[in-house]
Amino acid sequence: MHGLSSRTKDEASQGNAVAWPLRHPRWSSLLLGGLAALGFQPLHLWPVALAAMGAFVWLAWRSASGKVAFLNGWLFGVALFTVTNNWIATAFTYQANMPAVLGWAAVPLLSCYLAVWPAFATLAAWLIARRGGLTPFALAFGACWIAAEWFRSWVFTGYAWGPFSLAILGPWDRPGFGRILPYLGTYALSGLLVALCGILVALLMRRRFLPVGAICIALAAMVYWPAGAGRQGALPLTLVQPNFQQAEMDDPALYEEQFQRIGGLSLPGRQLDRRLVLWPESGVPDYLRDGYPQRYYDMMTAGGDPAFARFRIGKVIGEGSLLLTGTQDLEIGMRDGRAAAVGAYNVVTPISADGTLGERYAKAHLVPYGEYLPMRGLLEPVGLSRLVPGAFDFIPGAGPRTIDLGPWGKVGTQICYEIVFSGEVTERANRPDYIFNPSNDGWFGEFGPPQHLAQARMRAAEEGLPVLRATTTGISAVIDARGVVREYIGRNAAARIDTLVPPAAATTPFAQLGHWLTLIWGTVLMAASLVALRLMGRYQSRNT
Repeated sequence: MHGLSSRTKDEASQGNAVAWPLRHPRWSSLLLGGLAALGFQPLHLWPVALAAMGAFVWLAWRSASGKVAFLNGWLFGVALFTVTNNWIATAFTYQANMPAVLGWAAVPLLSCYLAVWPAFATLAAWLIARRGGLTPFALAFGACWIAAEWFRSWVFTGYAWGPFSLAILGPWDRPGFGRILPYLGTYALSGLLVALCGILVALLMRRRFLPVGAICIALAAMVYWPAGAGRQGALPLTLVQPNFQQAEMDDPALYEEQFQRIGGLSLPGRQLDRRLVLWPESGVPDYLRDGYPQRYYDMMTAGGDPAFARFRIGKVIGEGSLLLTGTQDLEIGMRDGRAAAVGAYNVVTPISADGTLGERYAKAHLVPYGEYLPMRGLLEPVGLSRLVPGAFDFIPGAGPRTIDLGPWGKVGTQICYEIVFSGEVTERANRPDYIFNPSNDGWFGEFGPPQHLAQARMRAAEEGLPVLRATTTGISAVIDARGVVREYIGRNAAARIDTLVPPAAATTPFAQLGHWLTLIWGTVLMAASLVALRLMGRYQSRNT
């Protein structure tokens, strides 16, 4: 076995503690991947996640061949992503076009693809550092893990949900490791944690208990250290969570009642010179823009008149208020010889008190199989469809942009799961004052909403910008520029938050450099691994 002489001395006394995993690396990889996912919200068993990752780094180092290393990494990833993404199965229970049980097959199938990235990271680290000790291997593996998470975030449109660093973020009311996110970014923090986990195992194998204890105490202190008082903002805010349950969202008979519910929660409590009002994704069932064929307006709650729909929204929010709400715009073309909708945009639209529409933001990162069906011509004939009802797909917008709302500041918008894409949430040349993240999390069971909120907190800390989350069913929250949740509304509650928009922090290194900073940290870890390998090689040559 490669590098056996450098390993036997440290492991000779470990006995059965290492024998079973080495005899059963596949089962061990699956078990450790599942345990690593327990660090994510809502369980947040972060010590279990770090211990599982450290054990897997050791197991990957001990792989007998490149093929075994790749398979170990893939099995670890399958279990990690299956447990992490179990909420996706719940989404299949809110549609009627496909069997709900298909959701329980979709999650592991998706995970089989996502696991390719940990597999490549494991193989690359094994090829680079297999002949050295566990410490240089851990450093190389951390560098490769950074690359794997970054590639996963954009290849085939990307799926960035569940970076490993999510496990160490900390409780809602504390910054946790969000304190260092501005200097690292999400993927670099993941890689550093992976490397640290492997180094801790190397220290334990050498019985260096004092430094291990000191590092663990430092990690716990970072996670749980109090946030302290945050700075106060100046812009009054009303954030509304109407508690539109997913089962009622597409029932036209309930549209008017839903409007009365969300409108009643939005009324001004007192007269203000200005107020920002936030409604969630899917907050308005009506089409608000002019120019569509009348049959689309006839399905509205506002008497088939978009002008009246805008007017009554303006009356609800009151003078001095500006509303940002999720809604849909249509793309009109010709179909079967008449004007018809050929696509739609998932948008956030500003509406003033006089019913005037402002500049919209259209969602750019659409959800595959949710908002559009890839390879529709092949998949639709075999019975597959979108989870969101509709005969046509949503159209992606142009990407992050900052919209100047005048007295209500400059807003950057990220709709629903767009907020999970590190480094892709703001227009860097035109930095906003805050990020609005409307969402409909009613699809996502028990695990999805807290994980979604945690990733929104990571974006706030990375960018040094407050994130304002308005959701249909929860969890809605006001997050400050440190990633600390200042106020929130729990799940399945109809409520509002009246507060001030937290101020932005100074532009962070990550906000300036983006993933160039990620590349720098990956290079640092890889360079450290190569230096450690060289030093270890010199030491071994002197003692042979």
